[in-house]
Amino acid sequence: MEKAIFGKSSDGESVEIYTLINRSGVKAKVMTYGALLTELHVPDRNGTLADVVLGFDNLESYLKGHPHFGCTTGRFANRIANGKFTLNGKNFTLAVNNGPNHLHGGIKGIDKRVWKAAQVEHAKGQAVRFSYVSSDGEEGYPGNLHIDVTYVLTDRDQLQIDYEAKTDKPTPVNLTNHSYFNLSGAGQGDILNHELEINASHYTPVDATSIPTGEISAVAGTVMDFTKPARIGARFNQLTNHPTGYDHNYVLNKSRASDLTFAAGCYEPASGRVLRVLTTEPGIQLYTANYLDGSLSGKGGKVYHANSAFCLECQHFPDSVNQPGFPSVILNPGGTYTQTTVHEFSTRS
Repeated sequence: MEKAIFGKSSDGESVEIYTLINRSGVKAKVMTYGALLTELHVPDRNGTLADVVLGFDNLESYLKGHPHFGCTTGRFANRIANGKFTLNGKNFTLAVNNGPNHLHGGIKGIDKRVWKAAQVEHAKGQAVRFSYVSSDGEEGYPGNLHIDVTYVLTDRDQLQIDYEAKTDKPTPVNLTNHSYFNLSGAGQGDILNHELEINASHYTPVDATSIPTGEISAVAGTVMDFTKPARIGARFNQLTNHPTGYDHNYVLNKSRASDLTFAAGCYEPASGRVLRVLTTEPGIQLYTANYLDGSLSGKGGKVYHANSAFCLECQHFPDSVNQPGFPSVILNPGGTYTQTTVHEFSTRS
């Protein structure tokens, strides 16, 4: 494992970047700003490596602002309606930073903080653990929240992400990694012909501001159905609230809530690259980079346009803190939040 200084934050803090490489040459780079995955190089069917996650070549571009490329997102990933929730009879108000709603932890969520990091021993491969304490009242959330996020690069070409959090006051917690994938390579065209499968028979419909209505609806016979592999862009013209792509939460099929189970798979025919995602979480948000508009130049100066990547964000459901019918996101003192998500890469002929 290699460690280097990537630059300094706007507050003058040193930002470190760690390079993990496995026996087959798969390489991941993660930095302490946002506990963020900056690069992930995986082979195609001919063994040629390509970086398959969107991002930038330098820290300065991340500091200028970006749509959560590769970062650890929270305290509450996804949306909270009107930036408000009530917990144990007390009302809390958060930043409204996505139309009328709170998104991805607010103005300066954990994705914009400098974390502590250290190489750790792990049975499966090279690993680095990122740690951050989100203080009581930060971005409006209650409690001091101690968070550890560990990236593990295994010799089975898996990038495993383990999450753990503890609190001293009841607080909502919903963490995820927000990597943007393009299995052709970052900046190499769109992802409309990638073939996607999602292990979910149901999803959570949303209103015009992308807040769940509270319903859990079957995907069968709808544009939302990826229970069998289908081209990501095949049915864009049938979408109503999101005519340029998907931004929806799927309810994963699970026999036991805490099991690490197959959530989604994606295949890119030209390169042969395959991504399989496994998670312990109940949901997965499919987002097809609808709001990238060509204003960002990324790695190698390549411009990022709409639908140039897809996200598969393993998490609890959006607005769960206001939806009593959804799985709980409340962490109490004495309890421990845990989550594991695995990104597994292979190829097909």
